[in-house]
Amino acid sequence: MADDVVIRAEGLGKRYLIGHATERHRYATLRDVIVRGARNLARKTADLRRSGGIVVGDRVEEFWALKDVSFEVRRGEVLGIIGRNGAGKSTLLKILSRITEPTEGRVTIDGRVASLLEVGTGFHPELTGRENIYLNGSILGMSRPEIRRKFDEIVAFAEVDQFLDTPVKRYSSGMYVRLAFAVAAHLEPEILVVDEVLAVGDAEFQKRSLGKMSTVARGGRTVLFVSHNLSAIETLCNWCMALQGGKIIESGSPSNVLNMYLSGAHTIKGQIDLSRIDNRRGEGRVRFARLWLSDGEGRIVDRPRVGRTLEIHLQFSGSDSVRRVARLGVSFATAVGPPLFVCANETTHSENLTLGNNDIVRLIVPDLPLSAGRYRLILFLERGGIIDDWIQNDLEVEVGEGDFFGCGRNTPPGSEGRVVLVRHSWHPGRTVEQITV
Repeated sequence: MADDVVIRAEGLGKRYLIGHATERHRYATLRDVIVRGARNLARKTADLRRSGGIVVGDRVEEFWALKDVSFEVRRGEVLGIIGRNGAGKSTLLKILSRITEPTEGRVTIDGRVASLLEVGTGFHPELTGRENIYLNGSILGMSRPEIRRKFDEIVAFAEVDQFLDTPVKRYSSGMYVRLAFAVAAHLEPEILVVDEVLAVGDAEFQKRSLGKMSTVARGGRTVLFVSHNLSAIETLCNWCMALQGGKIIESGSPSNVLNMYLSGAHTIKGQIDLSRIDNRRGEGRVRFARLWLSDGEGRIVDRPRVGRTLEIHLQFSGSDSVRRVARLGVSFATAVGPPLFVCANETTHSENLTLGNNDIVRLIVPDLPLSAGRYRLILFLERGGIIDDWIQNDLEVEVGEGDFFGCGRNTPPGSEGRVVLVRHSWHPGRTVEQITV
């Protein structure tokens, strides 16, 4: 391996065998049961010889979570890995973290790896926070004096000093992930691997975590970062690769990869069935099911106009018919940037809004303050303190031309489709001589 290459993956593939149960008949003869049992025994024996595991089910299907994945990561680089749900991101990180073995190909790693792939990775639930810090450090190959030297810094970052001697099984998910990330980031691994798990923490913790990863990278260590937060990917990473169907479909600079990735977003033309969007997060008790756009007169529109009233109608579906207090947000953002503005019910005296299955709400945006162009539409739903649905990167709305200021021009040349329009005015002031007198 070259001196500056710390990770080299060559033709990585990971295959899983998925068992399916055939249709069960209500009545079966003893002969049917014996024949089926003998057939399954023979098939499971073959599975055991072939893959080292037994697959439950009458019919077996091969599924390749990764196929022919090759790349190199150099020391000090921050690699962002993106892809829709089921693209193979987490499987790749598990192979790089030596949690699972590849079915084919090989990976060579030069350096100590600290992984944070899911809440509680590497923690023993019966041990206290203090004990788990030392346990994790030992797993990473740190000596006890090294861990002791970093101990106070870890506890301060995780903000769990009050519960340090409490078994971590009693921690909330937020406390759990704060401590796990603090241990992984502060015990000086050469390679830090972080999955979307940081989304469990609150906004302040996420901000501190991203800052810590940036510090780790500037210190010459290597970071592999999986996230649906494309703004963080663009800000933090040196380069990026996108996975789809277990294969690398694009790699290169974050801006180029993110633009390619977002080109597959669903453009809203009047209305859209949101149930077909798979790339979303949340518990899913109630989800966004349908969206349609209308103007101030109630007419369905494909392209809302600059400076005109836009109404966004949202219909929900799910298994929970109980109406619960909701935090509802609709954000407009550029292709890879942070939101330009957010419409949240809690900022409009609607903080007691309740939502359940089959409900419909309407958001009214008077004088749409966006210049003509394409924008990402981000939908967020939280009920009872639990995120039910979050669609971040799969919706796009096109804003048509309009005259926001009434002067025939909305923005200076070159900023179209990237700015928020704010009503303002300019007036002559006093001269310099008048100010100095």
